[in-house]
Parts: sequence; structure tokens; C-alpha cells
Amino acid sequence: MKVTIATVILAVASSSLALPFPNPFSRRGGPGKRGLCWPFYNAPLDPAKFNDGGSVNLIYDYETFPPPSSNGNGGLNFIGMQRCLDCESSPIAQLQARQKELGFSTLFTLNEPDINNISPQTAAAWYKQNINPLAIKKALPAITSSTNPGQGLDWLKQMLDACAGQCFFDYINLHHYGPDLKAFTDFVNLAHSQHPDKQIVVTEFALQNPAGGQAAQAAFYRDAFKFLDAAPFVEMYFPFVATTPSLFAKNDAAGAAFVGTGSALYNDDGSISAAGQAMFQ
Repeated sequence: MKVTIATVILAVASSSLALPFPNPFSRRGGPGKRGLCWPFYNAPLDPAKFNDGGSVNLIYDYETFPPPSSNGNGGLNFIGMQRCLDCESSPIAQLQARQKELGFSTLFTLNEPDINNISPQTAAAWYKQNINPLAIKKALPAITSSTNPGQGLDWLKQMLDACAGQCFFDYINLHHYGPDLKAFTDFVNLAHSQHPDKQIVVTEFALQNPAGGQAAQAAFYRDAFKFLDAAPFVEMYFPFVATTPSLFAKNDAAGAAFVGTGSALYNDDGSISAAGQAMFQ
């Protein structure tokens, strides 16, 4: 999904973070694959409410600067993302400096280039020049589940062909919005079958605007999480989206209409929603 980023970078870096708030839900021991997909408009919210000391320990915000929030990264492990070839908010010229300054050890790259008019050949050349030099964990661009020629996994194959073995990466990065659990698991399994020697990260996923609203999204999350936790080839995953229904609708109207606000992990008062509670189950 295309995420609109504010043109003004919010000053959110902090040298000291408050301790995470006690979570009202039971702690879940787990493989620590779960994380928060954190949009730019989330300044009022506290990610520490999801820091359960076990299964939820990751956060990314589509940028190479720290998450805008009331509590920094909330004690979660921040993953940088260079979402576009060169962003005003995350200039490519500052990528290496920001990585050294913030110390993030994993980088996500290009957000849905397969549907945003970035050719596989352009992406391959850009990746070799700008991403290869980073001696950290790296993900290939996040692709959609589109089955149209030149999109989705086909776009990714064309990029890797253009790389000719010279793009160094650790993760295949997937997005998926669909009608049901089977469509989701089929897509993840297909990606794994095409790239069996690489780990997969799923950095956006939800049902596509289900008739059942929040209850349907929560049930889908619970079942999808079980599948992803059990899959040894899945390294980490991020349900879409860690925000409130009102913030989602106000700042990303197209996204909210496409997915439905029932996927939001927070309620409008900043508490954890019914969908968000699935993160602890």
C-alpha cells in the first residue's frame, strides 16, 4: 500500500525513553516475529503498549528516522526503511549516516515499486549502488501480491534477473491484502517456493475491507499469526496498521477505504483494539 509521508520530518528522536507501560493483556512467550507498522501521523500514540517482552519486539515507520510517537520506539527494535529511491524525508544521501547514528541493524527498501512505476532494472541498479554497501541485514523491495505481468513476484524476478547475482540481501519482503486466510497463506507459500533459500518478511497484511469489520480482521490476524509463527522461513511480520481508526481515515483515506479501519491496532482513545489484542494471543 502506498503510504503518504509528511513533507516535514517530525523531531522525535530521544536519548532517553520511558519504561514500557505494563500491558493489560497476558504475556505471550514466542519467537519474537511480531512488529508494528507505524505511520508518520502516529505522534499521539505509545508503541510501548505492545511491548510484551516476548513476541512483539519490532517497529518500522517507512523512514530512516525514529518513529513519531509519544514514547519513541517504545523499547521496540527499530528497523529503518528507505521507502523510495530518494525521499525528502529520508534522503538516500543520508542513509549510511542515519544507519550509523541510529544503529538499526536491518533495513527495508522500496515500498511497492511494482505498482509505483519503478522498473525492476532501475531498482536493481539503485540497490547495488545504495543498499549493497551497508553491512547489515537487508530486505529486497516490498512487493504487492498482484498477479499482473510485471508486478508482484514477477516484478521481483525481473529485478533479481537484472541484479545478476550482485544484489546482496537477506529477506524477501511481501505485502498482501485479500479476501481470506487461504489467499494469504497461498501467497506466502508461493513466495517461499520461488525463493526457498531466503527468509521472508511480511511488512503489510490484512483482509481487504471485510464485511465483518474489526471482528473479521481480528479473527484473520489470529489465524495468520499462527501460520506465520509456525513457518520457519518467516522471519518477521507486521499487520497493517498500528494506528487508530480516526487517524487512519484522516491521514490515509484511500488506504482506510481499501483495507477498512477495523484493521487498526489501537482504539481512538489510544488503548489497544480488539484487532490489536490478537498480537498477544
